[in-house]
Amino acid sequence: MKKQTVIAIALFILLTTITSKEKISISEFNLKKIKISNNQFIKEGEIKKLLNPIYGKNLLFLSNLDIKQELEKNSFIESFKIKKKYPDTLKIEIFEKKPIAIIFFKKKKYYLSEKIDLIEFKSIKDYENLPYVFAERDEFEIFYNSLMQINFPIRLIKKFTFFESNRWDLETSNKTLIKLPSKNYTKSLENYLNLKNKNNFKKYKVFDYRLNNQLILK
Repeated sequence: MKKQTVIAIALFILLTTITSKEKISISEFNLKKIKISNNQFIKEGEIKKLLNPIYGKNLLFLSNLDIKQELEKNSFIESFKIKKKYPDTLKIEIFEKKPIAIIFFKKKKYYLSEKIDLIEFKSIKDYENLPYVFAERDEFEIFYNSLMQINFPIRLIKKFTFFESNRWDLETSNKTLIKLPSKNYTKSLENYLNLKNKNNFKKYKVFDYRLNNQLILK
């Protein structure tokens, strides 16, 4: 039996057996206040609006699952911690997803999280310079994981474009175009990272790796 359930039963038994001049009504444990913390980009009012269905419910018997079902309606929420403060208050600590790119899915714009989850798009100043992804989400997830394995700095990229020929083009924030091959593209990316800051290569705006074991500069 879960600890939360044990506490609720114990409190219920205690309340139903109290014999004092000032009897405590179980209705005093109905939820009246919700305190939200650690939210940065999701407004407190948005979160409390999601939780409207649980207001007034008895805190003794309110399950975390009931709360989870409501909070998960906001795609920006990664996880949360719940603490009941008797008799009538709920404290919720919010952990938000971190967008790493913007993608179009079914003709609608979304953020992509670090786990490549879709996050409902809304204009946020901190994320206005995120790169755009022109690819299917599954294809980008494979590519993104490859980038993470070689510690490729995503912040350098302005646009990711995937082609039917099964290869990627990357456009950097300084308008350099990196044309990758369909296979072994991580070696090409590592080579680009080694070259990009060298004086002899700074003038080039196209790094074309499409031909096997060759680099064409323009």
